Amino acid sequence: MVRSMVSDVEALAIKEENGMKVLIIGCGGREHVLAWKLKKSPLVKEIYCAPGNGGIAALAQCVDIEAADIERLAAFAKEKKVDLTVVGPEAPLVGGIVDFFEQQNLKIFGPSQKAARLEGSKVFAKEFMRKFNIPTAPFKVFDDKDEAMEFLAVSPLPLVVKADGLASGKGVIVCNKIQEARDAVEQIMGQKIFKEAGSKIIIEECLIGEEASILAISDGKNYVILDSSQDHKRIFDDDLGPNTGGMGAYSPAPVITEELLRKIGMQIVDPVIRGMHKQGTPFKGVLYAGLMMTDEGPMVLEFNVRFGDPEAQAILPRMKNDLAEILQSSCEGHLEKVKMDWDKRSCVCVVMTSGGYPGECATGKEIKGLDTIRDNHTIVFHAGTKKKDSKIVTAGGRVLGVTSLGETIEQAIERAYNAIEKIRFDRCFFRRDIGAKALKHLHPAPSQTGMRR
Repeated sequence: MVRSMVSDVEALAIKEENGMKVLIIGCGGREHVLAWKLKKSPLVKEIYCAPGNGGIAALAQCVDIEAADIERLAAFAKEKKVDLTVVGPEAPLVGGIVDFFEQQNLKIFGPSQKAARLEGSKVFAKEFMRKFNIPTAPFKVFDDKDEAMEFLAVSPLPLVVKADGLASGKGVIVCNKIQEARDAVEQIMGQKIFKEAGSKIIIEECLIGEEASILAISDGKNYVILDSSQDHKRIFDDDLGPNTGGMGAYSPAPVITEELLRKIGMQIVDPVIRGMHKQGTPFKGVLYAGLMMTDEGPMVLEFNVRFGDPEAQAILPRMKNDLAEILQSSCEGHLEKVKMDWDKRSCVCVVMTSGGYPGECATGKEIKGLDTIRDNHTIVFHAGTKKKDSKIVTAGGRVLGVTSLGETIEQAIERAYNAIEKIRFDRCFFRRDIGAKALKHLHPAPSQTGMRR
């Protein structure tokens, strides 16, 4: 016991003297869980977050610099002698923040601007998959609205219409009727609802099956695959309504067996890392593969180049590894030394949103009940919040990610929803079926049909 206490004291002293200063960029639930996880690392002494939110402020020093202000962020990192910068959202990555920081001799976790095209351009990603034989849906690319409309007239339904560029997770429209497809093309290319992100579109076959998310961290040559998760994109229960940034997630996803995970590694993750290296744009950072489990096997719906949100909130609480060590290894090219270790428990994250999301929604509403969550198995990650005087108020569409661990998925679900019942703000909304798909795998009905994206 004495030896253990001395060891802890010595470790604390080492941390204070030699620990890293880390800058996290972003302001959502993903950034909150990153701060929460990095705070546990004996390698990390101090955390900054730009711009942060009301929950992150309890773990890190929030800095009033927007994620898009790359030059000010780099100047801040230099001034504070930041040892490692971790980028949360996709826009700065696509905007070239990694290239800029590295030119300033600043260590930063994430892909280069050229590598970030895997998320920044769906056209680039689809053509890359075609080139390197990565399984994905058949597709066609259009930069002319009339040609796209003509193609729709002779194409079998259902179809998926995608804006080429970044659209905050909302640029994918699944169309079961011809008029829905025409409206999607008109909105994206005609009305420019996603601005220049919709100057090109993809129209692709709609894959049938169940979705899952697989994240891998790469150093450009080596990679480690994280445990599986499943996101819930649609706003309403039973996957109805428009797409959102994500209404909840759980990990692990029973739909992903060990055999499937090996296949995903061989057929998807490995070809991406090898292909990007072969093209002279090595991929460092997080590769997120949004997958559909079809009768023909796993197929790629999309790639992202950062931690998923809310997937990170469901995955990172189960990670036993030191996250700071993994991020450093990615930056320095030593991931071959990392062996992943996972908590066997299940984790469920349920997102609470402002009324009206994913459309316009009011902000500035006081959030009550946060201080009543005393379950040691539950963490409330803040997304769209800010601190106003002594109160926490809403500041965005996705407000909170109520996250619980459980010995079983049932227990994790129960704990998350029990916590949600204690939290209130004006017009709060959440899905009530997060994790239900996992239960279907664990307790299958006599006959089940595939789910349609």
